[in-house]
Amino acid sequence: MTRWTTGSTQDNTKPLSFKPRLMKNLKTLERLQQLHLRIKNENTGSPKELADLMQISQRSVYILMNKLKDYNADIRYSRNKETYCYTNVFDLQVAISVTVLNGDEVTEIFGGSYFLGEKLHLARKLQ
Repeated sequence: MTRWTTGSTQDNTKPLSFKPRLMKNLKTLERLQQLHLRIKNENTGSPKELADLMQISQRSVYILMNKLKDYNADIRYSRNKETYCYTNVFDLQVAISVTVLNGDEVTEIFGGSYFLGEKLHLARKLQ
């Protein structure tokens, strides 16, 4: 359970924030989607090349691959093609939805297409 506050606390301790953890999780989802698309299109290159392309360490690449494997993705490296590829039917779709409550107004922001590179952000007000 995430505990956070937006104002000062009565005991003069620094308020906790969910923002850094949220941003880290969003970055992880973005990288996971990026890795998935590279594997799906079979254009990863070697582990070192993949890490360089994604601007992360090789260890981080392996951690992300293990996350995909946790979702039953069967990933193998093809030395002939010099790329990672899926050996089973696998797809990953990342969708993000944010709802902002402000008084009696509700705004929903849908940003799921962000990870697909379409940069589509829609907002609407609900009554």
